Amino acid sequence: MNYRPTREDKFSFGLWTVGWQGRDPFGDATRAPLDPADSVRHLAELGAYGVTFHDDDLIPFGTSETERDGHVKRFRQALDATGLVVPMATTNLFTHPVFKDGAFTANDRDVRRYALRKTIRNIDLAVELGARTYVAWGGREGAESGAAKDVRDALERMKEAFDLLGAYVTEQGYDLRFAIEPKPNEPRGDILLPTVGHALAFIERLERPELYGVNPEVGHEQMAGLNFPHAIAQALWAGKLFHIDLNGQNGIKYDQDLRFGAGDLRGAFWLVDLLERGGYDGPRHFDFKPPRTEDHSGVWASAAGCMRNYLILRDRAAAFRADPDVVEALRAARLPELARPTAEDGLAGLLADRGAFEAFDVEGAAARGMAFERLDQLATEHLLGVRG
Repeated sequence: MNYRPTREDKFSFGLWTVGWQGRDPFGDATRAPLDPADSVRHLAELGAYGVTFHDDDLIPFGTSETERDGHVKRFRQALDATGLVVPMATTNLFTHPVFKDGAFTANDRDVRRYALRKTIRNIDLAVELGARTYVAWGGREGAESGAAKDVRDALERMKEAFDLLGAYVTEQGYDLRFAIEPKPNEPRGDILLPTVGHALAFIERLERPELYGVNPEVGHEQMAGLNFPHAIAQALWAGKLFHIDLNGQNGIKYDQDLRFGAGDLRGAFWLVDLLERGGYDGPRHFDFKPPRTEDHSGVWASAAGCMRNYLILRDRAAAFRADPDVVEALRAARLPELARPTAEDGLAGLLADRGAFEAFDVEGAAARGMAFERLDQLATEHLLGVRG
């Protein structure tokens, strides 16, 4: 089967992904920088539909206004020539030393004000280039020691920042939503809003909660030992999955940013199954890092692998759902019953139903098997490609 991506698949990549030079805390860069316009052209050739950026990916920090205009012009020309779109943008509030104690929650008030202005400036550019989503990752919003940060005040400052940004896009009339990206740690020892659940709770405290959703990342949730498809299901249930970052991760360790499908392959299978059935129509955005062992040809091979793996998993998940044996196994596992309200007859009906308690056969119900193993084995066989 041909697993070549098309624009309709909505695959997108960040400039910082294919453009990562392989530099890490223990080693210098192993690849030369990539020009953003060249990245756009290469991604278009691979079948991607979109490209995203931090402000500093596109316009090097400290660039003059004249140089800035030149960078934007060349990038826009590459977009026009290839047909790629910019569905999302974000702000780098973590690389420069000024953000060593955070941005929106830095103890230094002047830094907080600078971070907001830097973000607002890039929001203008993002909208100009057609972005509809603005991701916010608070990589430096955290602490290593208890006394260094009053978390209550820090959360209040973060709320203030997002409320100000919401006010700005509303006043400007921008068609733009914010997607908060959780992560538990790295580079800070403990980062604020570490999981999807934390972010969803925080959003409800904002002045314009309808403008804010989440941008979960595979590796980030798995770094906390959590089930990523479960996090996505909760975000979908809340109507807050505004964007998603796809990559691979091998359990609880540093953020590996492997190509999608590497690492927890079963988790990737259930994730694709959920995204394709759950009504998510946004970009399938790959936030990965080509390993520093690769040259530039390996970078594009890794990017192509992300998309190919998603398409293979999509095909496998569809075959799983269409398999008559799976349909029967789902019925045996009582999955259809879960979609039925527990008390569609209301509280009065529940209390009046002797079969719900007084005459309920507890022992009989306890003795019933759930047939989950048969269902899970069928999923494994579809994932391995030996059925359908």
